[in-house]
Amino acid sequence: MLFDTHAHYNDKKFDGDRGAVLSSMEQNGIGLIMNACSDTSEIPDIIALCEKYSFVYGAAGVHPHEAEKMTANDFDKIKAAAAHGKIKAIGEIGLDYFYDFSDREIQKQRFAEQVELAKELHLPVIIHDRDAHKDTMDILRACNVRDCGGVFHCYAGSAETAREILDWGMYIAFGGSLTFKKSVRPREVAAYVPLDRAVTETDSPYLAPEPQRGRRNDSRYMHFVAAELARIKNVPYKTVEAITFENGKRLFGI
Repeated sequence: MLFDTHAHYNDKKFDGDRGAVLSSMEQNGIGLIMNACSDTSEIPDIIALCEKYSFVYGAAGVHPHEAEKMTANDFDKIKAAAAHGKIKAIGEIGLDYFYDFSDREIQKQRFAEQVELAKELHLPVIIHDRDAHKDTMDILRACNVRDCGGVFHCYAGSAETAREILDWGMYIAFGGSLTFKKSVRPREVAAYVPLDRAVTETDSPYLAPEPQRGRRNDSRYMHFVAAELARIKNVPYKTVEAITFENGKRLFGI
């Protein structure tokens, strides 16, 4: 079985067939799913999915796109959500300088505040880092992220920088981009990161792997990612499946 450590099943793209898709996971080799959060308005729907499906767990947090809208009430909502037994992480949180939907200084402030909250709540963080690698690393370093740990979602940095992330006790997540024909850096990172610190993800409904690229993504396509990771590591598929599943459980305390 595989663990999809990052998906968004509350997304409206699943409104037409969410139940059918999630009900088919076990027969397609998907054992666990972490449903990440982008805004506190999503928390009730994420918790509802967690309560309906035994294999779905959730996170609570505010994505950098929404950082400018974040208020003290949002921090209260995250704290309240964290009391639910199936909310296992704070995220996704971080910085996004590609779209710049929120002011960069506000992004940095809200990111640091949420890392500190994760430490207070003893939960790992799910990191979003797009075109903001230096500032992301500086903030995590300053906040001493090793005190809570977590995972770099859709990691796009170098193998050299991954070394420091691993030193912090964090995990690196590999998703659809690992399978893209021109994705050189993700394959270099996958070759470098020890298998016991790697996890698999989809970012559903986004970033579908080859050969499904361009379609709506879901966890059932994650075997393409696991197969590519097995090829890079030169180990059997079942080895990747077993180790990354246990890594995901350890990461989120499941």
